[in-house]
Amino acid sequence: MPGRFYIKTFGCQMNEYDSARMADVLCERVGMTATTEPAEADVLVMNTCSVREKAQEKVFSLLGEWRALKAARPGVLIGVGGCVASQEGEGITARAPFVDLVFGPQTIHRLADMIAARRAQGPAGALAGDAVIDVSFPEIEKFDRLPEPRAMGARAFVSVMEGCSKYCSFCVVPYTRGDEVSRSFDSVLAEVRTLAAQGVAEITLLGQNVNAYAGAMADGAVVDLATLIHHVAAVPGMQRLRFTTSHPLHFSDSLIEAYERVPALADHLHLPVQSGSDRVLALMKRGYTSLQYRERIRALRTVRPDIAISTDLIVGFPGESERDFEATLQLVSDIGFDQSFSFLFSPRPGTPAASLPDEVPREVKQARFERLQRLLDAQTLGISRAMIGSTQRVLVERRDKRGRGELAGRTQNNRWVNFAGPGALLNRFAAVTVTDAMPHSLRGRLEAA
Repeated sequence: MPGRFYIKTFGCQMNEYDSARMADVLCERVGMTATTEPAEADVLVMNTCSVREKAQEKVFSLLGEWRALKAARPGVLIGVGGCVASQEGEGITARAPFVDLVFGPQTIHRLADMIAARRAQGPAGALAGDAVIDVSFPEIEKFDRLPEPRAMGARAFVSVMEGCSKYCSFCVVPYTRGDEVSRSFDSVLAEVRTLAAQGVAEITLLGQNVNAYAGAMADGAVVDLATLIHHVAAVPGMQRLRFTTSHPLHFSDSLIEAYERVPALADHLHLPVQSGSDRVLALMKRGYTSLQYRERIRALRTVRPDIAISTDLIVGFPGESERDFEATLQLVSDIGFDQSFSFLFSPRPGTPAASLPDEVPREVKQARFERLQRLLDAQTLGISRAMIGSTQRVLVERRDKRGRGELAGRTQNNRWVNFAGPGALLNRFAAVTVTDAMPHSLRGRLEAA
């Protein structure tokens, strides 16, 4: 009996992509249908993130809720995938013995086989410690063995590479997703063409270190991300491109040239800097200085003056001084970051930074974080207010979540804008004039076609 499945996703856009591909596997190879209600599901899957400690704890909190669902319906299967699964392996079932499946990001293509193997063992409700566990790293195999992607609207993610080889001192990703491995040039283009044929007009190219992409062509030549971007933009129907997440070390001149020559590239770049202090950057093993980061942004703005720049910032890295933190504030102000995913430092097991001495009190770190966030919020609102009166090309993605009968879509610089308009505009581009700037979104007026 195929039944229904429910997937809960934590973490980054790579996880969102992997969850969508899991759904493809469950639909096409197991014959299941999706449900939005966990209590209705025969298979419950969570796709996990271990980048932050709180994200990891959310996994076990949710497992506690799912245990009750399994107790009520013993045939339910519970699966834990993603980075926590890769990091913890059998530790998941040691702490939660009712879990049936544990699999890493590189083995999602084996999900149908894992479900079949678990069901073949007998009653799924038994707490016998006989979970199916596969957290191996089979290179890039999953992309060759996944079903063709199914479009879920006019916007889609396409993963072009897996893993990261930078080994920043604070980051667990290389240990949970492995070293960098790029998909072939032809396989990426084939996936983009499949999605474009289904009506996808905007693609985001994904990778933990996406601008280190080095994909092999059929003749053996290796191409970089900039070359891939040129070819993806040429796919019929492709109207807008984004890519994430980038590392400053690989933000090459060829990528800057792509922003100059490829109009489909959106006026938005996410380029994590992590800190404005050269001392802290060295401790983080980032491989660049604040000055080198600034130079890349200056070069980019030479060809795209109005591009919006977002970033990642860590506050309270072990030993961060007040002077180090002030350097971060200065960088944020000088660059004029549009947005940032900012976090208090969270030591991850097994990473070098977890063992660094740290004498800065948590209340000091928290105060710094709040100062940083106030500056970022002010900059974000200032950029939004400067957009009032401008007409934006918006990809309409959904109806307004507040139930006001409005539509919502993203601008070039990745802002949500809500406006009144007909449902026929869903999954299409529309011209919208910005009329008001809210703290986290815009309001607009639909212009006549």
